[in-house]
Amino acid sequence: MDKIKFELEIPIHASPHMLYQYISSPSNLQEWFADKVNSRGKEYSFVWDGEEEKAELITKKTDDRIRFKWLESEDDDSFFEIKIQVDALTKDVSLIVTDFADDEDEVEESKQLWENQIDELKHTIGA
Repeated sequence: MDKIKFELEIPIHASPHMLYQYISSPSNLQEWFADKVNSRGKEYSFVWDGEEEKAELITKKTDDRIRFKWLESEDDDSFFEIKIQVDALTKDVSLIVTDFADDEDEVEESKQLWENQIDELKHTIGA
């Protein structure tokens, strides 16, 4: 069964360089994204409420984006990506989150989860 791709754009008042630190380093991801984050090479482990999920780092572009692929979903094209976007005219900064949900019912729930996580990030960095 194909997963449903969705995207969220969330404005955030922070420099792209600082944001990149918070989306790319395990210790900073641990401050807002998961209870515990470890990495060994390209393999990352994320822990929420004692449950561990493993992901492979697919793309990492300094001050721009990071993309992971959950190891449990190796047989499909899904991934999750956090991209930093800067408006050319206004210089406004946004995070573009791309993720996949298993079905239509899960899309809204997943978006809400991401919004809560990004709110936590904003709180962490004082944005």
